[in-house]
Order: sequence, then C-alpha cells, then structure tokens
Amino acid sequence: MHDHSALVKHMVETAPDEGTLKNLSSLFKVFGDLTRMRILYALSRSEMCVCALCEFLSMDQSAVSHQLKVLKDNRLVTGRREGKTVYYKLSDAHVASIILQGYEHVTEE
Repeated sequence: MHDHSALVKHMVETAPDEGTLKNLSSLFKVFGDLTRMRILYALSRSEMCVCALCEFLSMDQSAVSHQLKVLKDNRLVTGRREGKTVYYKLSDAHVASIILQGYEHVTEE
C-alpha cells in the first residue's frame, strides 16, 4: 500500500474553500448553455450591440437581453452606453482566454 499522507495533507492545506469551489461550479454552468456560448464567442470577436447580437443569433431582443443579464450577473460581459444603444463586450482577458482555450480544446485533433 502506498503512503499518500503527505500528498493528502498538502491538498487539504491548499484546496480552495467550499464557497470558492461552489462559485467556480456556478461559473462553468453559465458556459453550459448554447445561446450564452454563442454570445460569448461573438463577443470574443467584437464588441456588439443587442441588435447586432439578435441578428447574428436569429433571436428576439427579449431572449438575447435575458441571456446578457445572466452573463452580466456572472461578470462575464460588460456594457457601455452610447446614447440609447448599449454595446457589450467580454469583461476581461480571463473570459476571452477561457473561450479561446475551450475552443482550441474542442477543435484539436
């Protein structure tokens, strides 16, 4: 039998708390929706207004706005107002990196 006590002790000492892991789990659930993933991918390419996202997704504005709210609530996208129009983009480079790395992973052979 192997002695894993040092490894297990290290893991216990360095593992994130349950709250952090719960937040991480919730974040990945947000990525589990195809519509939200399409929005995130589009915004990884360009800042877009709701009208452009609706046209790209072939969806009505209320459905897209609902998904954008979920993404904003999870700090994945941010918006800036220009007159009556709100332009959305990814919140930061971390979000772009998650999208890019995920895309590269699923398309590699």
